[in-house]
Amino acid sequence: MKALILSGGKGTRLRPLTYTGAKQLVPVANKPILWYGIEAIVAAGITDIGIIISPETGEEVKQKTGSGDRFGAEITYILQDKPAGLAHAVKTARPFLGDSPFIMYLGDNLIADDLNNFRDEFKNKQLDALVLLRSVSNPSAFGVAELDDQGNLIRLVEKPQNPPSNLALVGIYFFAQTIHQAIDAIQPSARGELEITDAIDMLITQQKRVQALQLQDWWLDTGKKNDLLEANRIILDTRLESLQTGVIDSRSQVIGRVAIGNNSQIINSTIRGPVVIGENCHIENAFIGPYTSIGNQVHLIDTDLEHSVVLEGARIIGVEQRIVDSVIGQRAKLELAPQRPKALRFMIGDDSQVELV
Repeated sequence: MKALILSGGKGTRLRPLTYTGAKQLVPVANKPILWYGIEAIVAAGITDIGIIISPETGEEVKQKTGSGDRFGAEITYILQDKPAGLAHAVKTARPFLGDSPFIMYLGDNLIADDLNNFRDEFKNKQLDALVLLRSVSNPSAFGVAELDDQGNLIRLVEKPQNPPSNLALVGIYFFAQTIHQAIDAIQPSARGELEITDAIDMLITQQKRVQALQLQDWWLDTGKKNDLLEANRIILDTRLESLQTGVIDSRSQVIGRVAIGNNSQIINSTIRGPVVIGENCHIENAFIGPYTSIGNQVHLIDTDLEHSVVLEGARIIGVEQRIVDSVIGQRAKLELAPQRPKALRFMIGDDSQVELV
């Protein structure tokens, strides 16, 4: 079995961060979102992985992710020249996929469930397609499944105005080689894309073996700021292990599960976990509250920060008011003038500079 991970797209919902980088490389708990998917796939015993990339961000994805050695996998990069739909991505990857069964994984998804059980269900029942579902409160924002009274999959509808259920497509699929013939038989949708939901519906119409299973645990589509912060919170809550290799002075206090990277300095500061701090950071006269991730080479001086993500190379200086629910881009600079508001919320893109007056 092979894997196909989609890491193209323009990431419009995460702008301004994604004006300068791939949305799948935005870090959650200091690790690119894309890497969680790779690790989950490798843990399911699938190591031959193709990654769909776009002309705009593909080189960055290749440079950061590499050949796959770090994951115990072999990665092939596949250029999709335009974002023309998920089924178009599969069509583009046909030379890599051949006639192998494969898992297709959208690179900005995070799930808690183990993929092994789904893989085994797909293989043991010799299915043509297996789709994963999760109940959501806003099904109109997703592809939605309609099931009959016995729980059998009847059809899939892409972002319907009147959803037939609250069961959203998670963005993880298992396919046999028959999906290629189904894709060849469909036409572009009203939005000009080849929809994978139409191809799966084609399999259902042809009475192929198509099944749906529901996730038992959480799922997050990290396409928006609040989703990114929630993913950061959950990962820090469930997977963070304390490991402090930086320098913490005697005036500082570290409470709870906190990871601090090499050569980072903590001076006269309080850090209350769960918190992860990268390498070569300088944190002085600061309070870092729970559910905060701080990338490498970040400077925080006279800063009060909580439930936020700060990307590599950012500088926040003199902001003693509490910063909450914020995403600060790479190399962004944030400084505070003398007149100070009570609370601050930000989503600041890479290379930005903000002065509060």
